[in-house]
Amino acid sequence: MPTSSISTNSMLAALPAKVYAELVPKFEPFELEFSKIVYDRGDTFTHVYFIESGIVSMLVSADEQSAIEVGMVGREGMVALPVFLGIMTSNDRAIVQGAGTALRMKATDFARECAAGADLSRIMRLFTYSIITQIGRSAFCNRFHSTDSRLARWLLMTQDRMEADHFLITQEFLSYMVGVRREAVNKAATEFQRRDIVSYVRGRVTINDRKRLEELACKCYSTPFRDAPTIPALNN
Repeated sequence: MPTSSISTNSMLAALPAKVYAELVPKFEPFELEFSKIVYDRGDTFTHVYFIESGIVSMLVSADEQSAIEVGMVGREGMVALPVFLGIMTSNDRAIVQGAGTALRMKATDFARECAAGADLSRIMRLFTYSIITQIGRSAFCNRFHSTDSRLARWLLMTQDRMEADHFLITQEFLSYMVGVRREAVNKAATEFQRRDIVSYVRGRVTINDRKRLEELACKCYSTPFRDAPTIPALNN
C-alpha cells in the first residue's frame, strides 16, 4: 500500500481526495526495472499500473524478429488500458523503457472500481483519448517523416517523461522505438552526436541541446499533456 496521500501520477492526483483515499488500500508499489516486460501479447491482464516515474512503451509485432513502438506512457498515465474497456487479454507488449516506479492494482479490482466510480471513469476516458491521439500521430509520423525527425521526436518524448537529460537505451531497442532498421537509426544517432546534440556512451543517452532537437523534430512531437484535454482536479 502506498504511504503518501498524494500520488505523483497525474491521473490519480486529479481524483478527489476521498476517491483516491478509497483506492489506496487496493494499490501496491511496483518497481519498473529497465527492459523488463510488464506483460506480453496473449497474456491475461492480472494488474493495471499507474506510473509514478519512468516510462513504459507499448510494442506491436507480427513475429519475433520485428517490433515497433505504438505508444509510450510516463507519470501522465497508466498501463493495461484494455482492462478499462473490458478486455482482459493483451494484444501487444508493454516493456519498461525507463526505470521507475508505479502503483499497481489487481485488474479485477480496477474493473469494479471503474464500473462503480464516475470520477475514475472520467479520468480513464480522457486518458484513452490521449493514447488514441498518440497512436494516430505515431502512425502518421512513421509513414511520412524522416528518420532524423522521428528520432528527435522520440528523444524529446522520452526526456519529457523521464524528466531528466540522460537515460538508458540500446540501439536495437531504439530502432524499435523509431520504427526503422538498426542501420538507419545508427546513422541518425551518429550525426546527432557529431553535431553535439546528444551524447551516447555505453547505452546511456544524454541530451546536450534540447532546442536543436525541437528544431529537428516534426510537428508530430507533443508534450505528454498536450495530446489530451487537461485533466482537471475533480472537486478536490
